[in-house]
Amino acid sequence: MVLAALLAGFGFAAPSGPQMLAQRGGAAGAIPVDAEVVLAVDVSYSMDPEEQALQREGYMAAITSREFMRALKQGMHGQIALTYFEWAGMHHRQIIVPWRLIDGPESADGFAADIGRARYSRASRTSISGALLFAMPLFEGSGYRGVRRVIDVSGDGVNNNGPLVTVTRDEVLAKGITINGLPVMLKRPSSSTMDIGDLDVYYEDCMIGGPGAFVIPIKERDQFKEAIRTKLVLEIAGRTPERRVVPVSAAAPRISCTIGERLWQERWGN
Repeated sequence: MVLAALLAGFGFAAPSGPQMLAQRGGAAGAIPVDAEVVLAVDVSYSMDPEEQALQREGYMAAITSREFMRALKQGMHGQIALTYFEWAGMHHRQIIVPWRLIDGPESADGFAADIGRARYSRASRTSISGALLFAMPLFEGSGYRGVRRVIDVSGDGVNNNGPLVTVTRDEVLAKGITINGLPVMLKRPSSSTMDIGDLDVYYEDCMIGGPGAFVIPIKERDQFKEAIRTKLVLEIAGRTPERRVVPVSAAAPRISCTIGERLWQERWGN
């Protein structure tokens, strides 16, 4: 199975010191959970309707899977908090499912059903930085107190709108939030669509960060469900696929972190 191959290929690393955090202080009455996870899903025009449907179906299948339930129940609290929003340019960020406690099959089924009921939308530009800025304050009003806080970004392009992604990434990491990535790499690189061949490298060097941060690329359509499930299981379990760990303090990036802005300017002149 693809899931088994991914897990075997990446391997697991034991959680490091920073991951074994004591429960955060929070508002009185906040519900303790093993993780607060924001699912940030790209719906820019570069995502064709089939890819958009595959993304949603992948999240719905992952959240209701046996593997996800098993990881959930092995946590200290046996429950997590999830929210799901879709994003494109700076002008388009829409919460599809607000914060929800996931503590078993019934709540997971309800969350997945709400994703499935939402109307599809698409919009112009790709602002990863805008998605991160939108996600960051969601934790403060979540009503939950997570051992870990994670923003889980999936998308098929580089930042070409809004603030620089590296500046925004560092702002998010300073708040103790981990950023993980799911780059969708189904199309051949093309100047007309501004797709790049090394999107996984861009995600690794320019976007992700925090304790145990990782990237799982999707390069084939039939990998969607398995890859998303693997990623969520790793996040819920507080585990890390060793080969995808990229220290935040790594030296010079292997790719320009402003490549999206440059490609946009070369094509459109603004």
